[in-house]
This record gives sequence, structure tokens and C-alpha cells, in this order.
Amino acid sequence: MKDITYDVRVYKTEVYKGKKVTTYTVRWKTADKPWKRPFRRAAQADTFRGKLQGAASEGEAFSLLTGEPVSWGRTDSPQMGWYDFAVSYVDMKWKDASAKHRAGIAYALSLATFAMLNGATRPCSDQEVRTALRRWGFNTRERKKCSERVSGTLAWVARNSLPVSSLSTPAMARALLDAATSRLDGKRAAASTSRKHRVILSNAMAHAVEMKLLSKNPIPDLKWKVPKTTSQVDRRSVINPEQARKLLEAVRTQKPSGPLLMPFFAVLYFAGLRPEEAVNLRKDDMILPDAPDTWGEFYLTGATPDAGKEWTDSGQQRDERGLKHRPEGEGRPVPCAPELVAILRDHLKSFGTGPDGRVFFGVEGKVLATSTINRIWGKARQLALSPEEYASPLARRPYDLRHACLSTWLNAGVSPKQVAEWAGNSVEVLLRTYAKCLVGQDEISMRRISEVLGQGHSAQSAI
Repeated sequence: MKDITYDVRVYKTEVYKGKKVTTYTVRWKTADKPWKRPFRRAAQADTFRGKLQGAASEGEAFSLLTGEPVSWGRTDSPQMGWYDFAVSYVDMKWKDASAKHRAGIAYALSLATFAMLNGATRPCSDQEVRTALRRWGFNTRERKKCSERVSGTLAWVARNSLPVSSLSTPAMARALLDAATSRLDGKRAAASTSRKHRVILSNAMAHAVEMKLLSKNPIPDLKWKVPKTTSQVDRRSVINPEQARKLLEAVRTQKPSGPLLMPFFAVLYFAGLRPEEAVNLRKDDMILPDAPDTWGEFYLTGATPDAGKEWTDSGQQRDERGLKHRPEGEGRPVPCAPELVAILRDHLKSFGTGPDGRVFFGVEGKVLATSTINRIWGKARQLALSPEEYASPLARRPYDLRHACLSTWLNAGVSPKQVAEWAGNSVEVLLRTYAKCLVGQDEISMRRISEVLGQGHSAQSAI
């Protein structure tokens, strides 16, 4: 049989101690072809090396295509290399995925791919390979537009990818998961990123089972310590009304964009809109009474998250989407406080509307850019806050204005069910997220406990 050999040599495990991460690399050779497999733990490397030695000692044939014993990949299933499979998975998900999710899938798979390469010498740096995969190989719309150099890099990855069937061994599945949940410097990725990438890998493996490339999904069977994370808002980031008005004034004074953007930030603070919802706000979505001290209303129907033009169907920087946590086409009413009504009426009178009737737009009349929003907000914090406040988490991101708004509503005694409806969240998520921002609840609880203890003490004294 071709593509097999009995000439196998297994070398001593190499240990590389970096500043933050130690890597254990198993190296072996089949005929004249070298192979290597990195592991994060010594025990994993020892187990894998022992299996290779055992197979070689028993006289098993090794595949020249995978570097592994032929018996490990023996299956009745069709064979497909990892890169070709990953591309097919990306193409399958592309149509129904949002632009941001497309980018997320590409990032996770580009990290995972390094665990599925054989030991061949790479034609370029790891960074260049990763960029080629993330920006072009795992992008359905852009793949055919890549340069000749990138095309050559992707072809090399395809030639040197291990077969998907190799993931039927726990060691390979573990290496895949470790690669997908690690940062570029080798440290574990943030908890939210690790969770997301594990889900993406598990979904990809489910697709491999559907394609009959694997008999079962290996990811759920791996013991994996769930990274600790919190979705609760840090109450130190929540501003009070006086601080909010100082920050809005600091935005307004910045020329030339400040006067255009002050109402945008006001909408985040007074109405609790997400930034992508505020960017998409149109004049027809608002009811702004001209009577003083009268509440208005927004009726939101969509959002435009900033996903990057290479990931959107339109080729625009922002992706046109429905509302978060809402079925396509379903809207959401949001109250508009009298102070915000006055701000928006003045804004429309002074500047009118921008592209497609949008209320907020850039100085040149284009769709509002995230870079402009962040730049103006960063400068406003410098102008309005003390050095100590500026160094703290206080209103560090524009999104913190939404947190301040919802916290204000809850602390004002508005029903959580009503706040959740206005905010576009479930009641459960709302209370879990803003649990630490409900001011005064701990004092009320302690006063009630004191009252009970005091009653018991009085009764005992009377006896």
C-alpha cells in the first residue's frame, strides 16, 4: 500500500518554557517526514507520545498523510482535510449568520486550525497564516478576491491539514479546543471568548457528524473547566444625572462633531438605547410633542451594528439587522423623557436628518462611525471628570450610558417587567445584569433584620 510506512522514530518530548506559558511538543518521524504536536500539559504530551511508541513497537503501519498509526484513522467514513471542512462549514453558516457572527466563526476557526496542521515547515509567519485564514480563507464573500500570495498560503494550509477523522482521538480533540480558546500569546482567552469559541467548535463538529466525517461530536466529552465570568454591571461605571449632564455638555463643546453627537449620547442615557439602535434611529421612529414637559416615544424596528465591511452582505461597515432578542420585523416601544424630547427637537431643527432619514450622522453627512463615537466620548471624559474619575471605570464606554439609564429606572421603582420591555431584555437577564446597581436594597434589608432582632430583644426584656 502506498502512503504508509513502518519506519517510525519517536523523539523525546521538547519542553519550551515561555514567560507565561509552557509548551510540551511531541516530535516523531515517519520515513523521512517529520511531525510535531504541541500540548499545554505534560501529561497530555506523555499520553500521546506513549501511544505513538506503543503503535510503533507493535509493528503498526503509520500513515504518511497524517503521521499517525493507520488504525487511528480507520473508518468507513469519507475523508476530508481540516481546512476544506472548515471552509465548507463557513459557507454553510454564511447565509443565515449575522456579520458579527461570521467574523466570530472565522476568528475561532483560524485559531483552531493551528492544531490541525502537520509538522511541515510553514512558508510564512504564524501571523500571516492566521490573517490569511481569518480575513480570506474563512470569508465566503472575500475568498476569491485574495492576492496570489494569500492564495498560496491557503493552498499550503489545505495541503498540510490533518484529516477531520483524526479528531476522533481525544488528544487531537483536546489540542483543537486548547488552540481555539487560547490567545495569540498562548494564554487562555477571556472567559466570554473561550465559551463562544467552544460553542463554535462544537457546532462545527456536529456538522462533521452530519457529513459523516466523524461518528460523534468529540467536544462535549472533553473535560473542560468553564471559565468564570460575570454579566453583572460594575456599579462604579454607572454615572448619576449630574455627571451625565456634565459629560453631555463636554461632548457638545467639541467642534466640529460635538454638537451633532451630543443628542446621540443623550439618547443612550435618557432612553437606554444600545449604540447600534441609536445609530439606526430615524425621524419617523420618534414622536416628539412640542408641548413643554411632555413625554415622547420611540418605536424601534432595527439596529446597525458595526461589523466591518468585509463581513456584511452590502459591503457597508454597518450591518442592517433586526432588534436584538426580537423576531425579525418585531419592534419595541421606548419612552422619551421631556428633557430628551427638547434636545432632539433642537437637533432636528438645527441639523435635519442624514442618510436614509437617520437622526444621527457624521460631519460629512455619512453614517456615524464607531471610531468617531469613541473618540468624542473619550475626550468628553477628560474634560468633564476629575483625574481620579477619569482613571476609574466611571462611564468608560458609551455603552455605560445605557447601563446608567436602566439602573436609574430600576432605582426609581419602575417595574422590572416594564424596564425589561423598554430595554429589550428578559426580566431574568435584567435583574442578573443590574443586581449590583440597585441602590439601597442592602440598607433596607439590614434595617428589616434589625427590626426583627429588636422585637425579639424587647420581648425578652419584658419577661
